[in-house]
Amino acid sequence: MKHFTRSNRAFSLIEMLIALTITSTLMVATMTALHASFRAYKFTTDAASTHVVSRIVMHRLLTMVRTGDQFGPYPADVLARSQNPVESTYLEFVSYYDANTMEKKIVRVERRDPKAGEQGPYTLYMVQKTYSNDTLTDTQDQPLLQGVTDVKFTLEYDIGPRLRRATLDLTVQPADTKDTSLHTELSAPTIRLVSSVMPRRLEIVE
Repeated sequence: MKHFTRSNRAFSLIEMLIALTITSTLMVATMTALHASFRAYKFTTDAASTHVVSRIVMHRLLTMVRTGDQFGPYPADVLARSQNPVESTYLEFVSYYDANTMEKKIVRVERRDPKAGEQGPYTLYMVQKTYSNDTLTDTQDQPLLQGVTDVKFTLEYDIGPRLRRATLDLTVQPADTKDTSLHTELSAPTIRLVSSVMPRRLEIVE
């Protein structure tokens, strides 16, 4: 009687190499897809966050202009069409004045260039100076918005000169992340917000 024995044949070296190659290829493809998905998610969330922050800043500026007074810069000749309206990268106005205490607050919203040696967009800053009897007592300097590619204030004056209308034109990068390669790869459009406002004392109440 013959006895048959089952041989336990293992994988050969070539089969192991093929299996490892397939496994590593699948792992690389999976990690690449996850990395691309994460970058796209980060870009989308940063863009949405920047859009919300930009709208908040724009709403805040419109509110300050609506309640402000004594705006600048203003033209030397308000009747000259070449000077009025004024287009500027900054805006100044009196945000608070108390005739009893002679306390006055002047706000300046301005576009600032990157620091020396740095590249990139601008930063929108707000500087508030407090005066008491025409003496400077306090200065507050804070950034309002980063990633600004362009900002323009168009100020239209009446005789006085008194501000009749201000138009704010703000363009911001789609995300506040510093990963520039991410913007290059996804290339989302910039965010542009344009709005006009009149000082409250000049608004017509129907």
